Amino acid sequence: MTTSAAAATNAQTIERFYEAFSRLDAPAMAACYASDAAFDDEAFSLRGRRQVGGMWRMLCDATRAKGADVWRLRWRDVQADDTSGQAHWDAHYRFSATGRLVDNSIDARFGFTPDGLIATHRDSFDFWTWSRQALGAPGLLLGWTPMLRNKVRATAAANLATYLARQP
Repeated sequence: MTTSAAAATNAQTIERFYEAFSRLDAPAMAACYASDAAFDDEAFSLRGRRQVGGMWRMLCDATRAKGADVWRLRWRDVQADDTSGQAHWDAHYRFSATGRLVDNSIDARFGFTPDGLIATHRDSFDFWTWSRQALGAPGLLLGWTPMLRNKVRATAAANLATYLARQP
């Protein structure tokens, strides 16, 4: 990847995002996104800064409430060019719905606006590995199935909609 001014700005945005995430600073994370940003991972498919920022706010609030004692985030391999970037991150946290400890290993891909804000963000991780840790026996037995993945996605969407409805 190149080292132009835009590439350096995009790499700095990725670093700023993960530094904020490590502090559970959702407003600083949301500030890294364009107003019409898109985010996708195994649990969420979100459009716009309100949804994307709301998801990070919800997750950070849940971690502070039920898992700040174990929260740990590490990231590496940040690379960016004029329009895109990538990073790898590892999160250790307590899944708020079950209280189970999770070690999740995630590959992130980003697309950027010309002014260095995140336009698209795609996190990829092994759903079955995550579900075994986060959900226990149901994840072990059903984590490989589309049924459980769809159930997790529906629950995540409903939780975010409820959370956002309570926000000013």
